[in-house]
Amino acid sequence: MTNRFERQHDLVPQHRLERLTATVIGVGAIGRQVALQLAAIGVRQLQLDDFDRVELTNVTTQGFLTADIGQLKVAAACQAVAAIDPTIVVHVMADRFRAKQPVGEALFCCVDSIAARASIWRSVRHRCAFWADGRMLGEVIRVLAAVEDRDREHYGSTLFPQQQAQVGRCTSHSTIYAASIAAGLLVHQFTRWLRGMPVDPDTTLSLLANELTPALAKGSSVVAASHA
Repeated sequence: MTNRFERQHDLVPQHRLERLTATVIGVGAIGRQVALQLAAIGVRQLQLDDFDRVELTNVTTQGFLTADIGQLKVAAACQAVAAIDPTIVVHVMADRFRAKQPVGEALFCCVDSIAARASIWRSVRHRCAFWADGRMLGEVIRVLAAVEDRDREHYGSTLFPQQQAQVGRCTSHSTIYAASIAAGLLVHQFTRWLRGMPVDPDTTLSLLANELTPALAKGSSVVAASHA
């Protein structure tokens, strides 16, 4: 029998995935795609947090099914994960993230406001070993990852006051293809960490300009996606 992980054996160490829990906060445009990719690469324990329900526009921009409309996003995402691998243990929280809530060793922050990111970061920064944050505005994507102290210091510098944010939520101008790419970049940083490789603390990808830009200095504001 063929091992379904055979083709990713050198890229995703399964022995690491067997022992950790991954938490995804926000299972909308980027977060749902992250959850599905984590399920596909073999995560065994998954936590999904979101208070929202699936709307009609989420079918085109977030990948939910027409049959999911009206369901809680965490419930619909849980069903999609089970369709990939029914043996994955999925814990769902159909509510806003609470500071005392337990989190996994790896955390993916996929919420749509700076204020929410800052609140979550304050409560979990010392409780997770791997942190990743995906931000998206139109066809501009920003991916931040934090493992080492210097990464965490840089990430904190990106949490500017909400009033400085560009008008509109991250997901107010979004497409499924941009969300899928953003999720792939986040999961890539996760697999780098699993392999003991350094993560890229801050990367911006402009699909329209076809430019991939790493941050050159702490606190650098690369493009408009920093406001997402």
